[in-house]
Amino acid sequence: MINLTHSAVNAIKSAISSSTHPTGGLRVMIEAGGCNGFKYKMGLVEEPNPDDAVIECDGLKVFVDNKSREHLIGTTIDFVMALESSGFTFHNPNTTANCSCGKSFG
Repeated sequence: MINLTHSAVNAIKSAISSSTHPTGGLRVMIEAGGCNGFKYKMGLVEEPNPDDAVIECDGLKVFVDNKSREHLIGTTIDFVMALESSGFTFHNPNTTANCSCGKSFG
């Protein structure tokens, strides 16, 4: 359902190792909003919700709720380091329009 690049896995593992809170995995979800109607949201969480899909990627657990699943099928998450900015990027084959910020889609 979701793929993480090697760079994304390393960035997430680094965040988990420096977290002061217990972390069981990464929650990835879609929310209404952003420039094009939907936006990506990610965060470290202790455990999945009862209705979450749990996806294993290189030893990491990724939690996706029911409402977000259909929007995230086939998505690849990468972590890019650039001079202007660094951060996570999303390649989502289900989108019809993307914002220049890379964090929202339609």
